This record gives sequence, C-alpha cells and structure tokens, in this order.
Amino acid sequence: MNLTLILFAVVAAAVAALFLLNRRLRRRRAVREILDAADALEARLRTARDEIEAVAGDQPEDPVQDALREMLRQRLWLRDHGSAATLDELQEVRSGIDNARARIERQLDRIEEARAPLT
Repeated sequence: MNLTLILFAVVAAAVAALFLLNRRLRRRRAVREILDAADALEARLRTARDEIEAVAGDQPEDPVQDALREMLRQRLWLRDHGSAATLDELQEVRSGIDNARARIERQLDRIEEARAPLT
C-alpha cells in the first residue's frame, strides 16, 4: 500500500512539473513571438515612413510615429508585466501589434494606389 502511494505521489508530481514546464514554455514562446512581430513591425514602419514622406512630405499627422509610440508602449508593458502575464494578455498584445501592422499596410496600399498612373 505504501509503495502504491509513493508511486502515485511521484507520478502526480511529475505530471504537475510537466504541466508547469509546458505552461512556462508556452508563455516564453508567446513573448518571443510578440517580440519578433514587434521587430518586424518596427522595420516595416521605418520603410513606411520613408514611403509616406516621399509621397506626401512631412505632415502634421504621422501614423507611423503613432504606431511606433504604440509599439514602444507595448514593449514597455511586456518588459514590466510579461513575466507574470497570462497567455490571454500576451495574445492581446500580439493582436495589438498585428492590428497596427494591418493599419500601416492599408496606408501603404493607398499610397501605392496614389502613385499608380490613372488608366
């Protein structure tokens, strides 16, 4: 009977350890994916800024600067809260980055349309 209890306790501890390890790995992967997405967005924003300025010049409203500020806010939040954040919170951050990228892509599409000669 004692051997059965000991074996059960060892198996339960192993399962709990695997669960916690898996959870930690998923969180790390989510943070890494967020940082990769942020890096890609930042690079795209810098390119977008150049393209927008080439077409429109300096404008009072700067969607690229706004997006860069938002991305910085996301990075600071991740730095301050990322280690304790839930996967849902991390997904929200990732969604915010993806939405910012989509907005910039739409802006760049409009610029391309404006550049295209009328046929």
